[in-house]
Amino acid sequence: MKEFTLAIVGIDYPNADRARTNRRSELLLLKEGAPLALVPEPKNPHDCWAVAVFSPSGVQVGYVTAERSQWIGGKIREGLEVNAIYQGIVGKAGYTRVRVGGGAPTLPPVAFAAPIGEEHDPADGDGFWPDEDGPEWGT
Repeated sequence: MKEFTLAIVGIDYPNADRARTNRRSELLLLKEGAPLALVPEPKNPHDCWAVAVFSPSGVQVGYVTAERSQWIGGKIREGLEVNAIYQGIVGKAGYTRVRVGGGAPTLPPVAFAAPIGEEHDPADGDGFWPDEDGPEWGT
């Protein structure tokens, strides 16, 4: 089982649904640890490897980054159990904690995001550091 954090991009774009739901607002309503759904979009006209991210209420909140979507989408297509939970928002991206291979992901033991209205700076010592890239990511 592997657990890691993925960025959710495109959170400031409106959805194309009739209500023009707001992705950032939907994320802000979620509590840390809320389940998220990762859904491959093989018919996406911009990227056949795109993986959309949906809130528990079924509202799209963004996409997994292009650098990670092929890998995580491949795991989903292989039939591996992939579970995701909401981790937080920092700047222009949301973050999800993902676990591949079964079981529920866990939130990091320290605060994730900077205080509201402030930008995240790892030098602040708040304990959030992105997961290291590994050769298994590939693209």
